[in-house]
Amino acid sequence: MTHYQNSLNEALASLESVRDLEKPLAQAANTVLECFLNGGKLLLCGNGGSAADSAHIATEFTCRFKEDRRPYPAMALNVDGGLLTAIGNDYAFQDIFSRQVKAFGKPGDVLIAISSSGKSRNILSAIEESRRQQMKNIVLLGKGGGFTSGAADIELIVPGTVTARIQEAQKFLLHVLCEMVEEKLPKEEN
Repeated sequence: MTHYQNSLNEALASLESVRDLEKPLAQAANTVLECFLNGGKLLLCGNGGSAADSAHIATEFTCRFKEDRRPYPAMALNVDGGLLTAIGNDYAFQDIFSRQVKAFGKPGDVLIAISSSGKSRNILSAIEESRRQQMKNIVLLGKGGGFTSGAADIELIVPGTVTARIQEAQKFLLHVLCEMVEEKLPKEEN
């Protein structure tokens, strides 16, 4: 079997492994929808590839996903290099997201935190701070959830141990979440 065929089989198996996440994904979509309909905002965060996915999904809600509609407030907490390095330098890397959640989050907002390992202290700190801010929180994890498992209101844990395959399945879940939310958003002028 070629490397390509092996990777394709792993990717298909990873996508198949998230079939049981339909119910928590629907809960996550309803949580984000309620947030937007009640005037709240969506904060997202992640490290590395998960940071890129956070920025991607924030863009889908603030610009559009499939349909023309009004923009909704979504922001990735990992995109401001000056702010990230200041917090990391003046406080700790563990605080780069939680400090922003404290600054920007309010009751009724939602945090989506993404970690392919579940072992990112800054992700766990962001979830803990979102609770203090009386926000809802959703986490996408891999590799059994790590020490972050059990910390969030809604968990989407992708089975597996290969980071690339976990990230591919997480991106699938995030795109489906966007579809589920967008189809229920008002079709107001953009």
